[in-house]
Amino acid sequence: MNRNATSILRIGAISLLALIIAGYSLFQAQKILAGPVIEITTPQNGATYNSTLIEINGKAKNIAYINLNDRKIFTDKDGNFSEVLLLSPGENVVKLDAWDKFGKQTEKKLELVLKEY
Repeated sequence: MNRNATSILRIGAISLLALIIAGYSLFQAQKILAGPVIEITTPQNGATYNSTLIEINGKAKNIAYINLNDRKIFTDKDGNFSEVLLLSPGENVVKLDAWDKFGKQTEKKLELVLKEY
């Protein structure tokens, strides 16, 4: 092979390696770029209850801190949380907010109704 072909192959190999490294870096950085995520499994927004005690279940991803109505709650190693909440008669607004370690924030609100007995 001549020098020109060898040089082109070398540049191509280096370019391919750089492209693979950049793609892998973006793949690994997706959690940082996405920010915190809160998924509430139960209860559904707008649900009506006859009992004052309810349980809120869900999953949080990419978080450093999570609060339920401005009270810190905790997740398990997989990000699942489960908290018992006391409802007041009438309409209740439940707020979940979370931050990641870079200061990004997300918030979810639920409106729940407790029927007066």
